[in-house]
Amino acid sequence: MSSASAGAGVRTARWRTGAGRVAAGAGLLAAVALLPWLSGTDPALTVLRARAADQDPTPAQLAAVREELGLDQGAFTHFAQWLGGLPRGDAGTSWVSGEPVLPQVTSAFAVSLTLMLGALVVTVVVAALVCARTLRLGSRRRLRRARAGTGAAVLAALPKFLLASLLATVCGVWLGWFPSSGWEGPRSMVLPALALGIPSGAMIGGLLDRDLPAAFHEPWARTWYAFGFPPGLTARNAVRRTLPGVLPQLLPTVVALVGGAVAVEKIFNIPGLGRLALDAAMTQDLPPLQTAALVLVLLGVAAGALVQALRRALLGPALRAGALPALHAPVLPHRRSPRLIAGCCAAVLLALVVAGLLRDPLYVDTAARLLPPSAAHPLGTDALGRDLLARLGHGALRTTGVAFAVTAVCAATGLLLGMSARVGLGLTEVVATLPAVLAGLLTTAVTGPSVWGAACAVCLVGWTPYAAQTAALLEQERASGHVLASIVIGADRPYLLRRHLLPAVLPAVLRNSLLRLPTTVLVLASLGFLGLGEQPPTPEWGRLLSENQPYAELAPWTVLGPACALVLLSVLAVTAAASRGSGGRVRHRPA
Repeated sequence: MSSASAGAGVRTARWRTGAGRVAAGAGLLAAVALLPWLSGTDPALTVLRARAADQDPTPAQLAAVREELGLDQGAFTHFAQWLGGLPRGDAGTSWVSGEPVLPQVTSAFAVSLTLMLGALVVTVVVAALVCARTLRLGSRRRLRRARAGTGAAVLAALPKFLLASLLATVCGVWLGWFPSSGWEGPRSMVLPALALGIPSGAMIGGLLDRDLPAAFHEPWARTWYAFGFPPGLTARNAVRRTLPGVLPQLLPTVVALVGGAVAVEKIFNIPGLGRLALDAAMTQDLPPLQTAALVLVLLGVAAGALVQALRRALLGPALRAGALPALHAPVLPHRRSPRLIAGCCAAVLLALVVAGLLRDPLYVDTAARLLPPSAAHPLGTDALGRDLLARLGHGALRTTGVAFAVTAVCAATGLLLGMSARVGLGLTEVVATLPAVLAGLLTTAVTGPSVWGAACAVCLVGWTPYAAQTAALLEQERASGHVLASIVIGADRPYLLRRHLLPAVLPAVLRNSLLRLPTTVLVLASLGFLGLGEQPPTPEWGRLLSENQPYAELAPWTVLGPACALVLLSVLAVTAAASRGSGGRVRHRPA
């Protein structure tokens, strides 16, 4: 009877997950289909200008385009016709070029998938390097001090498009090691994979490095050491014990690179799927945009299922039997106090902000264009002759305020959806592969370009890492012995939530959100750079990086100041969290 009940519960859970995937995918595709009509602009005008930018369209030409594309039929008729052609392998023809859509999307997807696999290799290597010290010392019972995670925070805060520009200039143009543009073979994949994989690997490695001391603190690790087991075997099992809690982060962090690496694809001139989707969205070319969105949805579902299968394989029978022990981090002192590091970062940032607030961020001096740092301009000037220190200082409050607000909303939303894992799992898998740029286009179509429109766009997609992490940690916590013991003696759901589940999830979600804070700033910057977010001449850190990126080779100081400020903000956030959690995770009280 119990086996039948368990089987029915599994089937119900799978049905709910599948229903969530179908509903989320259908909702996303429907929203994409409505994009030309939501934007408030005439789709015929946009398509005609994309075909011939130098033409001044006449009413007769616009009417001809409407009749050709059947725009008077409405969005849902087009959507139904597009869906009806998919079983026959017909995804329609491009409204702009008139060519079949499916070969374009297939070719772009092959390029992006290859780039994603290369970025995944770099991510794994960088994550392993970040965790190497903890693995080596922990497997030999020599882990005496904790790490604040500043190195991982610095690497995770590196702007991908700036790192791509630097690699293209140094390794591609100056040294000639690898191609700096185009997609001609495996060598063309190296530099963009490094630009995408290094920050992602630092983020994954930083999360894993925080959990490894708890695995080495478990009784099995102490027993293995006492019996003389090889340190390598202990290290591998520690990774297996902690990886399931971090593995879901690979879905939004790496798989989303297929649709979200637009800036890197543009810098290296890579014909990927993200760039194809962006170009189609900007020109309101609906057939390729819908097909690209469908491919991203299918990729997200397949990757999510693979991640779940790997998690269950790593955790083994203990997850199904409810015998999974909870991880408890040991109390380890820090070699350098996180409070000291956080205080230094805060002092430097405060000094930069105060000094910048005393200057005019909008004053333009054309005779002082791209001046290097000096006594008059400590951080130099930009391409218009504006003082970069002034723009950095005046943009600090706006940048940090919006980024913290967006991060808080995303973390809270991800926590709530992650707690309803069976329903939210499919939604998370689908939304994780939605590029923030496409979400920005959908949001801007309704709200218009503004900083809050860009913030809403990031909130639409930014909750997925936290939802995936919450769902994974809750599944492991519910399978632990102390939770099952509490249930046996009659603990109700509010008690379990307050005393067991939330204490197991909240610290990890908080660390993840602080580590992702610079990423939020950069996503907001990319939306502003495309005209979907903060508009010039408003000073904002991410926009400073975006608008000065073309001058990084000629005048590197134009991006060095905001990039360093972003790194300081990331280190400050991570070390502040480390100083608060330096006492280790609070142990669960006996039920």
